[in-house]
Amino acid sequence: MNTPILTVGMKITHPNHGEGVVEKVSENSADIRFGNVLRTIDPRLAEISVPEPTVKIGEVEIPLKRFVEGIVESAIDRLGIEQPDTNISELGLRWHKGKIVLHPADPTLQTKEVPLEVFFHKIVGVRNQLRVLEQKINAHPNLSDGEKVEMQQYITRCYGSMTTFNVLFKEKEDQF
Repeated sequence: MNTPILTVGMKITHPNHGEGVVEKVSENSADIRFGNVLRTIDPRLAEISVPEPTVKIGEVEIPLKRFVEGIVESAIDRLGIEQPDTNISELGLRWHKGKIVLHPADPTLQTKEVPLEVFFHKIVGVRNQLRVLEQKINAHPNLSDGEKVEMQQYITRCYGSMTTFNVLFKEKEDQF
């Protein structure tokens, strides 16, 4: 039997006493409060199980694993980190070490220069996220076929808007 490592404040489940909260831990025993009753139990002998950890956000309690996965996915999206299974496109050779220069209409404002590699990476990131969105829409269990087609049309229009940047791609099959 696998003995869980107990810490003060941890929620546990006992087969006879139900759910409890660990109040004190010593070498061979643990004081666990089950409702209003405090019991001293040997965790090595009792069939104690530790439920999946949760986190409470406001009034909602969700599994800790799901919360952390959501945070990680959000951070990856915001940082523009590509997934390992995504297709890495290459910038056309004529654009290497190039830059995009944005000139504001007001001559007193400073121009903005962006390396083409950075811009290209962002464009490829948008394309990859559109592909992921397309897959999620197609696999969504609660959307009707009509709703899926309607959302696909929006994605198609986004791809159409991105065709301007096809000139940056080295390989034709990587284009929009």
